[in-house]
Amino acid sequence: MSAEVLKYTREQVEALELAPGTEHEQLEGWVPELAGEDDLKRALEKAFDFRGDVTITTKGGERIEAYIFNRQTGATLAGSWVQYFSPKSNDKLKLSYAEIARLEFGKDRAAGKHWEDWVKAYNERKAAGETQIGLHPEKLE
Repeated sequence: MSAEVLKYTREQVEALELAPGTEHEQLEGWVPELAGEDDLKRALEKAFDFRGDVTITTKGGERIEAYIFNRQTGATLAGSWVQYFSPKSNDKLKLSYAEIARLEFGKDRAAGKHWEDWVKAYNERKAAGETQIGLHPEKLE
């Protein structure tokens, strides 16, 4: 069996490299109404895709600043969970959906920052003769 070799023109490769990214919904500052289970599940799906921190208030009144990076939706809220990082811990933490009373979406860390802008800045620095440069994210506040 022979392997088929795919050949692309330079224009095709460049078109793939500069493909448009995902359009992100404006969620910064949003506090969703969590009237029912479906509202909570929808809001947590959006929190998972959000590029910033979310403040979670538990039913016990604890406020958790979290960057949600994983979730599992089960048949019930008790069987569903989010996994997150918090500035107060070096560990990956987990919280049941059933424990969540409120969500507040914070600052969208990537708003207005596009990959193309980073590449342009890199190319400008490289053209100016700088060395030991890379494409690194900006420092967070």
